[in-house]
Amino acid sequence: MIWSLIVGALIGAMAGGITGKDKSMGCLANIVAGLIGSSVGQSLFGYWGPSLVGMALIPSIAGAVIVIAVVSFFLGKK
Repeated sequence: MIWSLIVGALIGAMAGGITGKDKSMGCLANIVAGLIGSSVGQSLFGYWGPSLVGMALIPSIAGAVIVIAVVSFFLGKK
C-alpha cells in the first residue's frame, strides 16, 4: 500500500511537470492525480510498458496528464 502511494506520487509529479502544474500541486494532489490517473490511463490505453506495483507507467502518466488537464480546466482561474 505504501509503495502504491509512492509510485502514485511519482506519477502525479511527472504528470504535473508535463502539464506545468507542478508548482501549484502539493504532495497529496500528486498522489491523488497519480492514483486516479493510473486507473484512467490503464482503462483508456491498456496495460503495456514497464510497470511498478501493478501500475503500467506510460499509460498511468498519460492518464494523470488527462486528469490534471480536466481538473485544471474546471477548477482553473477564470
